[in-house]
Amino acid sequence: MSTSVFPRLEPRLPSVSKPIQYVGGELNSTVKDWASVDVRWALMYPDAYEVGLPNQGVQILYEVLNERDWILAERSYAVWPDMERVMREDRIPQFTVDAHRPVRDFDLFGISFSTELGYTNLLNALDLAGIPMHAVDRSDDDPVVIAGGHAAFNPEPIADFLDAAVLGDGEEVVLAISEVVREWKGEGEPGGRDELLRRLAVSENVYVPKFYDVTYAADGTIEAVVPNRPSIPFRVRKHTLMDLDQWPYPAKPLVPLAETVHERFSVEIFRGCTRGCRFCQAGMITRPVRERSIETIGSMVENGIRRSGFEEVGLLSLSSADHTEIAEVAHGLADRYEGTNVSLSLPSTRVDAFNITLANEFSRNGRRSGLTFAPEGGSERMRKVINKAVNEDDLIRTVAAAYSHGWRQVKLYFMCGLPTETDEDVLGIADLATKVIATGREVTGRNDIRCTVSIGGFVPKPHTPFQWAAQLDHETTDDRLKQLRDVVRADKRYGRAIGFRYHDGRPGIIEGLLSRGDRRVGRIIEEVWRDGGRFDGWSEHFSYDRWVAASERALAGTEVDLDWYTVRERGYDEVLPWDHLDSGLDKDWLWSDWEDALAVAADPDAVPDVEDCRWTPCYDCGVCPEMHTEIQIGPTGRELLPLSVV
Repeated sequence: MSTSVFPRLEPRLPSVSKPIQYVGGELNSTVKDWASVDVRWALMYPDAYEVGLPNQGVQILYEVLNERDWILAERSYAVWPDMERVMREDRIPQFTVDAHRPVRDFDLFGISFSTELGYTNLLNALDLAGIPMHAVDRSDDDPVVIAGGHAAFNPEPIADFLDAAVLGDGEEVVLAISEVVREWKGEGEPGGRDELLRRLAVSENVYVPKFYDVTYAADGTIEAVVPNRPSIPFRVRKHTLMDLDQWPYPAKPLVPLAETVHERFSVEIFRGCTRGCRFCQAGMITRPVRERSIETIGSMVENGIRRSGFEEVGLLSLSSADHTEIAEVAHGLADRYEGTNVSLSLPSTRVDAFNITLANEFSRNGRRSGLTFAPEGGSERMRKVINKAVNEDDLIRTVAAAYSHGWRQVKLYFMCGLPTETDEDVLGIADLATKVIATGREVTGRNDIRCTVSIGGFVPKPHTPFQWAAQLDHETTDDRLKQLRDVVRADKRYGRAIGFRYHDGRPGIIEGLLSRGDRRVGRIIEEVWRDGGRFDGWSEHFSYDRWVAASERALAGTEVDLDWYTVRERGYDEVLPWDHLDSGLDKDWLWSDWEDALAVAADPDAVPDVEDCRWTPCYDCGVCPEMHTEIQIGPTGRELLPLSVV
């Protein structure tokens, strides 16, 4: 049996900030009898409650698992430093918020990583839970520690701390894993932990790092990654969920007790993206595109509002306006909820997918707060390099239409540090923002037009054409952003109408280290954690100097250093740390696309844009034949109704 830690926790709650985040009992949460189930999962999002609770991935798995009467799933989140001190003082272990059970009592400890900067929080949770930090030191009494999420597509930097990792969609594979665990336990746990991990590994859908040996060449590069025992596959495949209509989750959305970063009910209207932006890992690893039908979207929205009470509904995907029936979805939902307190929202919209009719439908029941577009590159040349087919005329025409139809605020998102980028490319952002303001003033005759420029640092990611690219050093990134800021501020006519938001280049360097690192980077993560590193995704907790010092200590005596992992360009023949992990993308196709990017950088007309394969012949990226999948899109010809108007 597992005993609740709440009697020890409750007296200490008044001494910590936001104690409500540790209490549990949210609407639609689930608590099951421990003894009545065969398999028990602790699911963690490795960030604070306010970030973790709205995470759709964890919510979906929580619900999918708990629907089975033989499985129990509970949630855990990273604890703030003040709560960590309390827990260490009173020997309270890492716990779940549902029934406040110690994480170490569960069969499986699943962690979903959206970003690599959550790795130190994983180590902290393991330590607080009393689970040996290194997988090699765990006994049969410890849970299987298993990672998922986008950052799990290269789990090598945390391989020493994981028992397993899952690539791709989790809905079906968590049930398959549960079946394996149930069968193994039912047989009396033969062969112990090692045999359970072997059974998971031979499925080819679960990666078990301990079953693979990594060797290094004299220059520090990887020589090979090979299985170290029979029947272990040489490559582990990602899992792809087909027919999203069969998986309409979350059907019982969790309603937070404390304020969270997203106070809305979210419906994923399709999964995957084939726009082919060369920097975008999410678009590459989630292929192919799989749409939900208009009927399923309508019923999910109706059910989610009824069960949660949320007043905002977000229709989410990587490029929501690309859904083949988005106009019908928007019109049907706007009709249904007109005159109620329910508002609809789309995340950032592609310039070439936006239209005023669509925007009017989504704002029919709410306020016209602002529109967000992501040109990504500051110049036409840069946008061709990254295959973001948005030209300046399209952008100006779109914002002119928006301003003339009553919008006053536009947000533009760009990246700094893209491959082949120059100072001029970045300074082009100021020119574009100025034209946006000038256009808004011209079409409205008003001076209260605003444009916010938000800039993020580019980080090369695995499984993308830019996985071989050199990352821009943080000094050059900061210098370019300073030049841009100075140009914007110096403009007396337009400068005050342009908001300017950016981060310095240092966190991006560490994200780059973690995203393309190999197993040697695990030593750095552990050094940082032991030196007090927590919540590295939060600027107030992040310390670049701590990471640099840890890198120097951990990599002393090796052929590699921080710059080797970040600002160095890779070659075709180099074995990349994730080459044995199969996202379905053909390596030769990725390399060819990388070469096309370099060719376009020298001559913008050298290579045509890679168009969206939803509407064009196949570009042979490899995903559909390799993964035995296919693009699933409408139009279905169906309607949102028979859902009645509220």
